[in-house]
Amino acid sequence: MGEPVPGHRTESAHLPARPAIRTDARAGDAENGRRTVDLAEALRQVLHVSHRARPEDLPNLMMRLAPLLDASAVLLYLVDHQQRWLVPLSGTLSPSRQPVPISGTVAGRTFSTLTDHEVPDADGVSRWIPLLDGTERLGVLEVVSTGGHDEAHHDDLRVLAALMAELTVTRGLYGDTLELLRRRAPMQLPAELLRAQLPPLTFSTERLVISGLLEPCYQVGGDAFDYSVNGDLAHLALFDAVGHGSQGGLRAAVLASIALAAYRNARRGALPLVGTYHHIDSAVRAHDRAGMITAVLAELDQGTGRLRVISAGHPSGLVLRGGRVVRVLPTPTALPMTLGDLQPPQVVEEDLQPGDDVLFYTDGIVEARSADGEPFGVDRLVDFAVRALADGLPAPETTRRLVHAILDHQNDELADDATLLMARWLG
Repeated sequence: MGEPVPGHRTESAHLPARPAIRTDARAGDAENGRRTVDLAEALRQVLHVSHRARPEDLPNLMMRLAPLLDASAVLLYLVDHQQRWLVPLSGTLSPSRQPVPISGTVAGRTFSTLTDHEVPDADGVSRWIPLLDGTERLGVLEVVSTGGHDEAHHDDLRVLAALMAELTVTRGLYGDTLELLRRRAPMQLPAELLRAQLPPLTFSTERLVISGLLEPCYQVGGDAFDYSVNGDLAHLALFDAVGHGSQGGLRAAVLASIALAAYRNARRGALPLVGTYHHIDSAVRAHDRAGMITAVLAELDQGTGRLRVISAGHPSGLVLRGGRVVRVLPTPTALPMTLGDLQPPQVVEEDLQPGDDVLFYTDGIVEARSADGEPFGVDRLVDFAVRALADGLPAPETTRRLVHAILDHQNDELADDATLLMARWLG
């Protein structure tokens, strides 16, 4: 997964501790007739208007900052929900831009690897910078100028990109503009219900990286995942509610929503892992006795690497180390939810080593079938995971490529939801 990412700060959602303003040096540059940048004024203007800015105001705000950054244009691109395209957020002041595919483009490479890239184009030089909220990939920032800059200037642009990423998240809560921009197809009601409840796709600490992804993003039925990091303890959960089709999908989405709410309720009530299982089981059974949810509930101690797992009728998780699978976690260790009153759950424990990856997945991953009926299978999942990890990719890129491999295997027509949740313990 390549965490932490070399060449880019993982704390990108926060201003760095170093002084970001070098006024004396910049003043000397101005006297010598060289290009100057006023980062302090750019940040001041952003902060001055940010508390009243609508989502649709962001592109024009960026363009007005361009002269302060020695640029002719500054543009935001957001990743679509399927993570195949980078879509420009355009304003009345923005130059015309088209959506950019992630595959095979410099912008896409910036998004995938979380490293800056600078390339000449018709307007001068375009500097592409990852747009990150923490380690959550939102898209990229394009800064167009007439020439190259030194690393100090690039560092300033990363600071601005971090601030714009935070504004993109916070402003997006107050309108639908950014959400609609990220959609490339109509969102079905079950997907609308579930996706609004998911946590950010990626989160990391100094000792742990978590990344999840869910498909089909516009028609998802009953799959969901959640996580939380409280002190040294990381909580991980994956749910798969039964039910597909128009009405079945909505029923499954409702069951998964109840499971998510009950999971968070138990977690915030400091229930242990077994107590959490029973709490979710009781909540789902009280709503729909005939419903059923398989699930994985896990806790990871970031200090020791001790992993504790309950697998409630769910596919087994995998532990990968040094490019190979070293452990297939036992399953099932509990009955699916709504049946939890019939048999007590068992907790499996595993001691991870630094750099180990734990991969949880729903059955839609391995049961996806090609046009000739060949299942994707666990072996193919392992093969793709090992290859992605060998490439040293960031965690979210590993999960993105894994899910896209499954989609490609089934010609983008999944018969069931396919969800991955991956955690790397850095030790």
